[in-house]
Amino acid sequence: MNYHTLSDFRVAHQAALNDLLTQSIAALIKRSVITLARVAQDGTRVRAHAGLRSFRRRPTLEEALRIARHQVERTARQDGAALSRQAAAQARAAAEHVARVEEALAEMPAVEAAKERNHSKATPRVSTTDPEARKMKMTDGGYRPAYNVQFATDVDSRAIVGVAVTNVGSDQAEFVPMLDQVRERTGRVPTDVLVDGGFVMREGITAATAQGVTVYAPVRKPKTDRDPATTCRGDSPAVVAWRTRMATAEAKAIYKARAATAEWVNADTRTHRTLGPLLVRGLVKVHTWVLWVALAHNMMRALGIVPHQMT
Repeated sequence: MNYHTLSDFRVAHQAALNDLLTQSIAALIKRSVITLARVAQDGTRVRAHAGLRSFRRRPTLEEALRIARHQVERTARQDGAALSRQAAAQARAAAEHVARVEEALAEMPAVEAAKERNHSKATPRVSTTDPEARKMKMTDGGYRPAYNVQFATDVDSRAIVGVAVTNVGSDQAEFVPMLDQVRERTGRVPTDVLVDGGFVMREGITAATAQGVTVYAPVRKPKTDRDPATTCRGDSPAVVAWRTRMATAEAKAIYKARAATAEWVNADTRTHRTLGPLLVRGLVKVHTWVLWVALAHNMMRALGIVPHQMT
């Protein structure tokens, strides 16, 4: 047993861990701990295992790949048996560098497409350390390589019922897929869902309402003196109902549970469940790491809420 064995174990068996999370949720539902009466969803940006200086433009990556391949070819021409340990280590490092640069170039089209969709004038860059990481705005206002970790949390139990990891800084596209995930894990959707303004899209509200979900999310304050509850052009009946609902004192009181739930879970997983700066790279490994975090969190919630049933 050594460090590498433990490291490999932490990021292996993603499917098994995902199934185990579903089983933990089912067990808590059976004990009436998880109710799905209300679920809060939130995203938290977690620092990736990559440096800001590792991000390169396409021409720089292409030149780096040319140099790295030349180094590998030069090493390959030497007599392998005559290589010293140091030379062999340099050969392995050169081959690994080629692989990392190739992965970065493979990610470049996705980054370029995202820049084009967002009408960004910034030059597309990809990290050679973790090509799937993206620069995101963090809570302190700065931009650093990160992943967007999404948790859906049952309000009554504060147990996690959904987990997702993306390399997109925006939360808008994560709302409906999380509802689909919760339904797949539990066989039904929550009665109510509480999300912040970053998740609000009219299409998402319409889709959630069609599944029988009541959405509680803030209505963006208009730039004019118009009443936020006023119907806008293109609003579906579901969006109209949402605008009207969020103008009531009852809805505003219900929405207050979002911060007390979602932000508490984010803080707990960071403080007590190792969801700090990541030590692994790539979406698959990061997702696997987060599944471990969610399982540990749910285990502690189970022990804290129903200790007599876990003995």
